[in-house]
Amino acid sequence: MASRTIATGMYGRPPRRVGLLGGSFNPAHGGHLHVSQLALQRLDLDEVWWLVSPQNPLKAVKGMAPFEERLAGAAAFMKGRPRIKVSAIEASFNTSYTADTIAALERRFPHTKFVWLMGGDNLAQLPHWKRWVELMESVPIAVFDRPQTSLRALAGKAAQRYARGRIPTEAARDLAEKTPPAWTFFHTRLDSRSATEIRKKRVSRPRRPKETATVTALPTRRRRKAPAEPPAPELLTTILSSLEDGKAVDIVTIDLAGKTLIADYMVVASGNSARQVAALTDHLIEALPKKRRVSIEGKAQGDWVLIDVGDVIVHLFRPEIRAYYNLEKMWGAAFSEADAVRQ
Repeated sequence: MASRTIATGMYGRPPRRVGLLGGSFNPAHGGHLHVSQLALQRLDLDEVWWLVSPQNPLKAVKGMAPFEERLAGAAAFMKGRPRIKVSAIEASFNTSYTADTIAALERRFPHTKFVWLMGGDNLAQLPHWKRWVELMESVPIAVFDRPQTSLRALAGKAAQRYARGRIPTEAARDLAEKTPPAWTFFHTRLDSRSATEIRKKRVSRPRRPKETATVTALPTRRRRKAPAEPPAPELLTTILSSLEDGKAVDIVTIDLAGKTLIADYMVVASGNSARQVAALTDHLIEALPKKRRVSIEGKAQGDWVLIDVGDVIVHLFRPEIRAYYNLEKMWGAAFSEADAVRQ
């Protein structure tokens, strides 16, 4: 009965600007609230609607709480916050994919300006969504930083394909009025809360039984300890030396320590051509410790290569691509913004 009231409560005269936050809400948590409050403030929205999904097509059914339970839990979590509405409207529309939900909402509320809200992790995996191009071209989108995802998200297929539709954060208050494709990316204070971690904490761990027998250890050969990974400053020195040896242009180091969880340093540099960018990438990989875990994206194109070395993130660009994205300015502005959210 409660869910029916929530589902139909918005069918009257909706506000003019509405943010849409879709998801399983399994369960609803402070991270959802964090994004919603930021959206209300930064996008000048009237309301945010939480669209509780009956079943996310990209998530397993196993471990998913019943829909009514997730809906009621989200409603209870949001009690006392009138500008955030919890809705079962997706179940009412009988839609499973975001593109279908957006189309149905725009038909139902033709005079409402919608903005789709998502985390940086969703922007990174957006090309796996059904009809994701249609989604990008049908509704403005606001993306909020998530721990360890922003750099991959901004270097991903969706961000690069629609780079010209990106709106600077200082102009995002009117994002709802923009004609899609239009999107913005907020480098806000990171919130690491996730439904997965909350569910893990709810599972009680069985205690190990106390040992009652006396065990005599057999003599064994002493194992040689694996070499420790070099600390961030030492790793940074190795990376900078490699780039200088490869004749990289305009090498810039950005100190991220204490400002974000993704890394301690970001290095941005240019190669004069796609071939040089690829060569700089190869030279850097050769210079890194052999057991160092490295993730590389974009090498095939050679326009923008992202090299994630853990404590250090490296961006290698062709000059015109670097000038277009201007990461140095973007990250500098991001950390000067006031990210506090009034509770």
